[in-house]
Amino acid sequence: MSASELSATPAAADSGAGLGRVPGAAAADGADCPATLGEAWRWARRKVDTVDARVLLREACKCADGRWVSHGETVLEAGQRARLVDWVARRVAGEPVAYLLGWREFHGHRFAVTPDVLIPRPDTETLVDAALALLPDGKAARVLDLGTGSGCVAISIALARPRAEVVGVDASSAALRVAQSNAEALGASNVRFVVSDWYAAVEGRFDLIVSNPPYIAAADPHLGEGDLRFEPGGALSPGGDGLDALRAIIAGAPERLVPGGWLLVEHGWDQGAAVAGLLVEAGFEDRVGYRDLGGNHRVSGGKYFTSGSLANRPRLFPHDIRIARAL
Repeated sequence: MSASELSATPAAADSGAGLGRVPGAAAADGADCPATLGEAWRWARRKVDTVDARVLLREACKCADGRWVSHGETVLEAGQRARLVDWVARRVAGEPVAYLLGWREFHGHRFAVTPDVLIPRPDTETLVDAALALLPDGKAARVLDLGTGSGCVAISIALARPRAEVVGVDASSAALRVAQSNAEALGASNVRFVVSDWYAAVEGRFDLIVSNPPYIAAADPHLGEGDLRFEPGGALSPGGDGLDALRAIIAGAPERLVPGGWLLVEHGWDQGAAVAGLLVEAGFEDRVGYRDLGGNHRVSGGKYFTSGSLANRPRLFPHDIRIARAL
């Protein structure tokens, strides 16, 4: 996902234990936090934006949306008030709401998140939707998710295609503990996780490879802003021009795909042409692209054929890529 999208997308999901504070950030003084639900709503809105205030108050007090209006006179319990004051102060300091609550909704499921994993974003659902369009329901298939993090992509595919065998890999053991916990909580029995630096520990070939790798350039100023300051840097940027992970994934895919297998990768809104070039160099045909919810070219991919099967196939121009509408 692009740095601009990441920094602008409001997060909604961890306890946040052990996270540092941002030096110089303003604190949310809880001394003036009123005792009733309605007054707490007005207090929270003065400290953080309305969307964050709504989520934090609802979760801190375990109440339905709007109850602070219909039952504004309800007195807060001491624990509810303390939790709200703590969360608002940490949000004022920049801590993502996702890490405060410990979860984030993605593709219709609630995924646990911790500071060990990237927070799932709605635009990454484009990657899942594109993958599902290539996987007929009821048909067996092997799917590989590279850099699985919280497991949101691998598990969403596994739940939607129960006959698929899904393998999620990540170089971080801590991230895979989160992913495994999510798979168990959501009942995804057809997914397993492997510690691996991309393809290094992966065995066999796959019908589909998907990845949302780090792709923000090292010099991008967004890395020092907003929620990104708290997320794992290695899941955001590979350094350099941001394309190193995509280069490794695309170049290594042919050796891990069955003939006619597909590769789909998420990338930055301005990296489509570069990714198309990498797909061409690796020998991918039928190159396609998909737009995210904001209309940006967010996912690219292609179909890999063995050299012998290409003889009678019409070839696209070197950097052509068909851009589909958002799925």
